[in-house]
Amino acid sequence: MMGQRSSGQGRLFYAFDLDAHVPENHLLRGIDRCLDLSDLRTQLADHYSSTGRPSIDPELMIRMLIVGYSYGIRSERRLCEEVHLNLGYRWFCRLGLEDAVPDHSTFSKNRHGRFRESGIFRWVFDEVVRRCMAAGLVKAEGFAVDASIIAADANKQRSVPGTDRIDWSSPALSTRAVREYLEGLDGEALAEAMPKRLSLTDPQSSWTAALGGPAFFAYSTNYLIDTAHGVIMDVEATPAHRTAEVESTKAMVERVEARFAITPERLIGDMAYGNAPMLAWMVDEKEIEPHVPVWDKTQRQDGTLSSTDFQWDDDANEYRCPEGHSLRIERRPFKKARTHITKLNSIIYRSSQHDCQHCPRKMQCCPKTPIRKIARSIHEHARDVARRIRTTPEYARSRRLRKKVEMLFAHLKRILKVTRLRLRGLSGASDEFTLAATAQNLRRLAMLTHGPPSRRIATPA
Repeated sequence: MMGQRSSGQGRLFYAFDLDAHVPENHLLRGIDRCLDLSDLRTQLADHYSSTGRPSIDPELMIRMLIVGYSYGIRSERRLCEEVHLNLGYRWFCRLGLEDAVPDHSTFSKNRHGRFRESGIFRWVFDEVVRRCMAAGLVKAEGFAVDASIIAADANKQRSVPGTDRIDWSSPALSTRAVREYLEGLDGEALAEAMPKRLSLTDPQSSWTAALGGPAFFAYSTNYLIDTAHGVIMDVEATPAHRTAEVESTKAMVERVEARFAITPERLIGDMAYGNAPMLAWMVDEKEIEPHVPVWDKTQRQDGTLSSTDFQWDDDANEYRCPEGHSLRIERRPFKKARTHITKLNSIIYRSSQHDCQHCPRKMQCCPKTPIRKIARSIHEHARDVARRIRTTPEYARSRRLRKKVEMLFAHLKRILKVTRLRLRGLSGASDEFTLAATAQNLRRLAMLTHGPPSRRIATPA
């Protein structure tokens, strides 16, 4: 018999348990078990007035943002609509059926105000990392570092060549991102800043074509991860150019050391992190094994002898050519000692013209110059350490583990939908990257500790 829903008068009272309508295996249940915001109000106490009308609960806004970044809801207006409609989102945000959802404008006021001033997003990220450490997901044996480019909220139409003079006092340019840019520059630096193109809406972003396609304005998100379970130990926002990305690694490693008392045994990266100063910092200052390819352009492509064809004698502080002749810093003593260090932090070793003049290999060694010169970095010993590590089985394993950070970037862009920033300025990029990394760590922590039995790990007692 065909059933028919009764069209009579509706019930006056309903018994509705919101918790019963959220499945036990729901992702937000796992995240809720891993998230502890009990100290949030203490962290924000100095940024709220003790009098006046009560504000929106900051924990509610943080939980809503975590929902947005966990499920790729990039628009705050749409996030408010989804939390209003979705029972699971309401349950996670501690909202009842009749509780009102904050207006989307509330997020803008708090993000650019007390949230940014207090550094609360970084505090939440650090608390999640500590939870990952307590769950045994961080081994501190190996860290991997890499950067990924994210498009900024800027386009070419609102930009000028870097050589153009700009009237920054114009009312049309009095935006938050422009003020942040100008506050970070003094008069001399402002005059010297000559990028190829400069965005008038987000001048801290970089004009880049690093991905091989058309150039665009962008920032880089830099991840430092523990390779055991892919936990993001730190995240840093930088302009999209290689120098800033490499320097951010030092800041992240030192910040992890200061906040969590952890220094990795080895650091894994690609060739961008294999320059001589970076390797020296790892080997000499931090005593970290550099599992990084050496940035080396000494190999010649014209068939002549490269510097690797010369033998280095550390005791004599000289090179020996294949014919046995020496290449030295100086051929005669000077009354005043000289460092011989060039502006590029290298030392030039030169052969004797007398030796090269009658050498049978001269055309193979230095056909266009009377003598042979070899520039040796002052950090060459660190480069040699990296070269030795490259021949070990551990290095081959590190190459495979490095893919974990690349997988996190793929997850960031494809699942969390962070392909273009919504906030402007370096501080806006930092807020977005920190929240996205927090969501990724929470998802991983929830899956590995409260997910399916096959994927759970043993939690230390």
